[in-house]
Amino acid sequence: MQPSVKQVIILGSTGSIGEHTLDVISRNKEKFRVLGLSAHSNSELLLKQIDKFSPEYAALGDIDKAKAIENRIKGRTKILKGEDAIENLLDKKSDLVVVAISGGRALLPVLKALETAKAIALANKEALVMAGHLIMKKAEEKKVKIIPVDSEQSAIFQCLKDENTHAIKKVYLTASGGPLKNISRKNFFKVTPDKALNHPRWKMGRKISIDSATLMNKGLELIEAMWLFALKSEAIEIIIHPEAIIHSMVEFIDGVVLAQLAVADMRIPIQYALTYPERISSGFKSLNFSAIKKLTFEKPDFKKFPCLRLAKEASLSGGSAPCVLNAVNEEAVNAFLDRRISFIAIPKVIEKVLSRHRVVKCPDLEQILKTDAWARNEVKCLIS
Repeated sequence: MQPSVKQVIILGSTGSIGEHTLDVISRNKEKFRVLGLSAHSNSELLLKQIDKFSPEYAALGDIDKAKAIENRIKGRTKILKGEDAIENLLDKKSDLVVVAISGGRALLPVLKALETAKAIALANKEALVMAGHLIMKKAEEKKVKIIPVDSEQSAIFQCLKDENTHAIKKVYLTASGGPLKNISRKNFFKVTPDKALNHPRWKMGRKISIDSATLMNKGLELIEAMWLFALKSEAIEIIIHPEAIIHSMVEFIDGVVLAQLAVADMRIPIQYALTYPERISSGFKSLNFSAIKKLTFEKPDFKKFPCLRLAKEASLSGGSAPCVLNAVNEEAVNAFLDRRISFIAIPKVIEKVLSRHRVVKCPDLEQILKTDAWARNEVKCLIS
């Protein structure tokens, strides 16, 4: 019997993860059908994707641009417009929703997707950082599988397959060290957006690239892993691995360590999330072990990269603290990219706002959204 074709919705199809996802699908057209695409404002790229993949639906937040696309495609795809576009798209039943929207704005779409999708391929860490307790509880209630797409979380997910999580001793979350690994801390005041965006291993979006430069990305991943794999903060260790070949490791109580290795290509974890629980041939580049001269590991410098310390502290505080951490970081990163603050000001702004926050231990969705808005406003007041 031929396996059924998976109906896939991609949220954030015009971003780097969205484009990689569509590349994987284009290589496996017999296995997937693009049911729906969404974009925030990149209408030209969305139009090209509509022409190539002929989705039944496409959602675009910018109403004027959405109307312009509608006139050009002449009914081939139903265009959903405005603030409710993604919500209306997610009303459609699908086999898999790929969440490739960046930042905290993915929270509500993730919660909505849990109502209609059979599974979610999650390429957004901020939603879990903000409200992991709400997302994981709802996923369990709705019996929806959340499959991580980030290379590190995918590595842990694969290492844990069929293993009892009670047998975990430690998870090692690897980091390349980012573009500033070999730059002295005393020279951080000279770091420009262009320098911070120049990641040595991965080609990523602007926000995640800055998070990789501050190592906040690894701090957010720590909190994400806590929710995905039901781990305490103390069970996760961040380790610098500049070669970016081992994407994470799991140590078990019997002393065995399982590691997932692959070349640094985001299409590999994306394909696994799309085909899970199966594996299929990819045609992507394989590791050449004879060319690998060494695999090195070192502890991160928490003084040089204070965002790591702040994320660790927020993970231990729990409750609404990670929501504040995420919101302030997003606003501070945007301010740095706009050259309104310096690189070294990012952790200072985060620490300042966190110190003003009274943690709510088990916030509901309304409290999460209010906390997020409060934190963003605090940042804007500080910067102004």
